[in-house]
Amino acid sequence: MNRQQIIIDFLRELAENNNREWFQAHRDRYLIFKEATEGIALEFLTRMSEVDDSLRGLQLGDITYRIYRDIRFSPDKRPYKTWYGAYLCPGGKKSAHAGYYIHFEPAEDTYFFCAGLYNPTPQSLKSIREEIVLNGEGFDAALKACKGFEPEWEQALRRVPAGYDKDAPYADYLRLRTFSILEPQSEKVFLRDDLLDMAVRHLALTKPFNELLNRCVDYALEISPNTPNR
Repeated sequence: MNRQQIIIDFLRELAENNNREWFQAHRDRYLIFKEATEGIALEFLTRMSEVDDSLRGLQLGDITYRIYRDIRFSPDKRPYKTWYGAYLCPGGKKSAHAGYYIHFEPAEDTYFFCAGLYNPTPQSLKSIREEIVLNGEGFDAALKACKGFEPEWEQALRRVPAGYDKDAPYADYLRLRTFSILEPQSEKVFLRDDLLDMAVRHLALTKPFNELLNRCVDYALEISPNTPNR
């Protein structure tokens, strides 16, 4: 059984038994699951750092998420996350930078590779939109080079936001509210022994897009240095 099978099996059963009693009774399995997730995350980091050296120096805590949900202010009191993901970006997951991500969510049959920037801060969103206005051709080229990846158009605004020319050549991109791009995969693909080979090969295509976004983020941080990270 490979690491992905361990992850998928545990998350699927956890989704059916999302309570503390089941979790405590299966804590030995959780520890095996945790070892598998950490192994994948660290190998993913090592491999992607060879593609993008801005990731060098990141640690495990910079790229992974706790399994425990924050339920303090949520009506959903299920205590555990039923998905697993590893996110690699300059400065770590709280830095508000664009990066590379893999996602397992067997209960929803949802698996994907992802790049870009999810939910940018208002300052970063403004900076990216300014980049599109000034360098729409470059933005379009960087995005189209990410073969197999698509923006999250279902989350986009219905219209070009106020203050922007709706007839500009690349105005449609101004409707985007999040700049993450996804490549959906199947469970069968995620169970392959060469999963990380495939992930790195595909995500390497997105490096120029991430670099463009991160220039926009850095500019936003430079002019608004006190802007909180995520």
